[in-house]
Amino acid sequence: MTKKDFWLYSLFRHQAAGLIATGVDFGTTIILTETFLIWYGYSNATGAFLGAVVNFFISSFWAFKGSKNKLKNQMYKYAIVSFGSLVLNTILVILLTDSVFQFDYRISKIITAIFIAWTYNFLLMRNYVFKK
Repeated sequence: MTKKDFWLYSLFRHQAAGLIATGVDFGTTIILTETFLIWYGYSNATGAFLGAVVNFFISSFWAFKGSKNKLKNQMYKYAIVSFGSLVLNTILVILLTDSVFQFDYRISKIITAIFIAWTYNFLLMRNYVFKK
């Protein structure tokens, strides 16, 4: 497998793991906001956290398996990257919902999730957390 093919393969697996984690994230956010009437900012942070936990396990055992980093080291690095992602995610959702465009929180979350997944998350997961 060429380096380019491997990059595309890891991008595909990362996105598949991210899709599952996003389902957990969005599901949690919507259930907490709509059913339990929790403010969307808190619901978003909780959803992002649970999605990150799911994503870590899928990524470490499938998407980026074979990483040179030991599991304990991956957890530490993943926690750092995920915390940054959670903060960015929550801030952007709140800004897009309350300040900039006044989108519905679900639209803000979709825009933010796509932006962060294709930039911040993939690059840091591949090149820092699960480095080969």
